[in-house]
Amino acid sequence: MKEMIISNLKEVQDRIKNACELSGRNASEVQLLLATKTVPFEKIKMAIDAGATLIGENKMQELRDKDPGLKKVNIERHFIGHLQTNKIKDVLKYVSCIQSLDRLHLAQELDRQLQKENRNLDVFIQVNTSFEESKFGLRPDEAVSFIREIKKYDTLNIKGLMTIGLLDVEKEKMQPSLRLLRLIRDEIYAAGIDNVKELKLSMGMSQDLELAIAEGSNMVRIGTSVFGNRFLGKEIWNENIAE
Repeated sequence: MKEMIISNLKEVQDRIKNACELSGRNASEVQLLLATKTVPFEKIKMAIDAGATLIGENKMQELRDKDPGLKKVNIERHFIGHLQTNKIKDVLKYVSCIQSLDRLHLAQELDRQLQKENRNLDVFIQVNTSFEESKFGLRPDEAVSFIREIKKYDTLNIKGLMTIGLLDVEKEKMQPSLRLLRLIRDEIYAAGIDNVKELKLSMGMSQDLELAIAEGSNMVRIGTSVFGNRFLGKEIWNENIAE
């Protein structure tokens, strides 16, 4: 198992490097986040030993259950799933960044809790660029006004935008939803919002990381290509499904 994870991790890193070369970009511009939903700590530790430095979880329960092991190793943890307001206090115990901020009420509750803890938090704004009802995130035309509102909360550090592109279709159909996130970032820059600059783009998964990098992704979220398919009872979990 360890050899497989090491090999898979290297293969993904090579894919990132090759995609950057084809796009005329430096591979150092793209971070690899390992999506570790349903992945046990023992497998995550193998990836960490092989050089992984950033992981993302979708569920508060998994953050809690894996914490005894993960807090002993040098790893940064992000929350990449849909966050319910009643889980904020618990999630904040474990992560340095939430990549799924998409509601003003959620921002308000985060700010309230962060003020109590006298700390700041990095956030990515999630945008639904594929226009699918099954996915969370702002509508693209809401992004600029939403960021203007979020800037009112000093506890929230806006670090970038996140999306889950249109998947399980031909490549020419995938690319527009990835390109749209880059265009939204350009629109935000053009709006001249104070101190909103150098926003990262978190987009691209096992299926579409090359397309995402070509469109400017700074962080790809990879699970299956490193850890393999994960079984949930009789079903296989698909990392491409938003929650």
